[in-house]
Amino acid sequence: MAGIKDKMKKVAEAVEKGSKVAAEKAKVAGKAIGAGSVTAVEKAKSAGKAIGTGSKTAVTKTKAAVDTTHDALVKAIDQDGNGMIDSTDLILIALKVPGVKVNREKFLRKELARHCSEDVIDKAVNETPAIAGIDSDLIDKLVDETIKFERNAVSGISAALGMPGGAAMVATIPADIAQYYGYMLRAAQKMMYFYGFPELDTSGDGVNIDTETINSLTVCLGIMYGVANANIALKAMAKALATGVEKQLMRRALTKGTIYPIVKSVAKWFGKRMTKEIFSGFFKKAIPVVGGIVGGGLTYATFKPCCNRLKKTLCDTSLSNPQYQMTEEEEKVYEAIRTGEVIDVWPEELTEADVPEIEEEDE
Repeated sequence: MAGIKDKMKKVAEAVEKGSKVAAEKAKVAGKAIGAGSVTAVEKAKSAGKAIGTGSKTAVTKTKAAVDTTHDALVKAIDQDGNGMIDSTDLILIALKVPGVKVNREKFLRKELARHCSEDVIDKAVNETPAIAGIDSDLIDKLVDETIKFERNAVSGISAALGMPGGAAMVATIPADIAQYYGYMLRAAQKMMYFYGFPELDTSGDGVNIDTETINSLTVCLGIMYGVANANIALKAMAKALATGVEKQLMRRALTKGTIYPIVKSVAKWFGKRMTKEIFSGFFKKAIPVVGGIVGGGLTYATFKPCCNRLKKTLCDTSLSNPQYQMTEEEEKVYEAIRTGEVIDVWPEELTEADVPEIEEEDE
């Protein structure tokens, strides 16, 4: 019996000793695991910091790339060197496109040759188509044909210029602007000549283009995009021309007189519009084929509504309709032109033009 008790005691002691050993080993293992966890956490923190640093670096590089692109585009488009993009740059770029400048006499003779006698054409050139007795329905028809021709021409080129991607966009964006607004300004000149306006002086090159011409075209662009009061300004200009107001007074009205605030307001709006269009177009057209399709489609859809707005104003003025009756607002602007009123306008006083959205047309 005593022997059995001794054996049981020894077994118990062995179990107790084994338990202690196991506990010690578990404790050691626990410390090792704990140390490993701390190391893992530290490594995770280090990795997180590295990722964060990499992300910040990527964002910084992306911002730098965008800033560089912005500067390059502004430099490419800023024709008058004032560090800004506005309608003056747009017009100067567009007038560099071959064929955009329209010779009034050659144009009228060519377009009227199929419909009028030589005597009638001579009178239309020397005075106006309306004074020459050319039917207004014929003029409207010829204007519609002109809009259609220019619209089809600009749309095909827009799709082609929308094709390149990446860095090539910096080179094609000025070309894209030139062809779109170039054809728009060519259409504007043709419509003005059909409806009785005298020839615009586009004989200069670059920044040497006549300021009066640039501001006249700016007013036309304002009408095309629905700028408030731009149509009033053009109708008042038409009355001044129809009644023989001196050219010097017309120049004063456009450069520092009653029409000048409208011109500058339109220019300010176009600056914001062009910047927005350029950069949305830049990233859109980085996808070659899609960019081309979208570019051509949008050009085709918006070109005609813009031209139709200008046609609507031009077809009913004192130059195109001798019986036209001016509104009270138009009379006020006309009187300001006639009397040579000068308006001092500070840049900070100019308000951005209020322009409605253009309704696109499919056909």
